[in-house]
Amino acid sequence: MTHVSKVARSLKLLGATLLVTLSSGLYVADAAAQQAADPAAAAKQAVAVRKAAFVLIANNFKPIGEVLQGKVTYNQAEIVKRAERVAFLSLLLDGTFPDASNLGEPTTKSKPEIWAKKADFDKQIKEFQVNAAALAEIAAKESTASDAFKAAAKAVAEGCKGCHDAYKAK
Repeated sequence: MTHVSKVARSLKLLGATLLVTLSSGLYVADAAAQQAADPAAAAKQAVAVRKAAFVLIANNFKPIGEVLQGKVTYNQAEIVKRAERVAFLSLLLDGTFPDASNLGEPTTKSKPEIWAKKADFDKQIKEFQVNAAALAEIAAKESTASDAFKAAAKAVAEGCKGCHDAYKAK
C-alpha cells in the first residue's frame, strides 16, 4: 500500500468516525427530545435503528465468518472492507437501548434482561465495539487468514453469540 493510499484510507476512516460520532450524538439528543415529546415514537425509533444496525452488521460479517468456516478463500480487500464496516456499524449501537425501548415481542426480540442487567449489557456492547475495531486493524495488516485474523474474527463472532444467548429471544 502506498503512502498516498494509506493517508487516503486514514482520512476515510477519520471521516467515517466523525460521522458516526456526530450522528450518534445527534441521534441520542434527538431521541431524548423525541422521547420527551412522544415516548412511544422514540421507543419505536430506537428499535428500528438497532434492528437496522444489527442486520447490516450480520450481512457484513457473513463473508468473514465464511472465511473462518473455510467456505471461501481469504480476499484481503473484501475482508478489510467488511471488517471496517462492522467496526463502523458497531458504533451505531450506542444509545439504541433506552429504557423506553423495552417493548418485548413481537416489536423486538430484546429480552427484558438487557434493562435488568444494563451494566453487563453495556459492557458487552463496548467489548463488541473494541473487538470489531481490532478485527478491522488486523485485517488491514494480514494478507492471509492468519492466526491473528482468525482470533480477532472469532472474538467478534463470540461476542455476537454471547450477547444473543443472554439478551435476545429466540
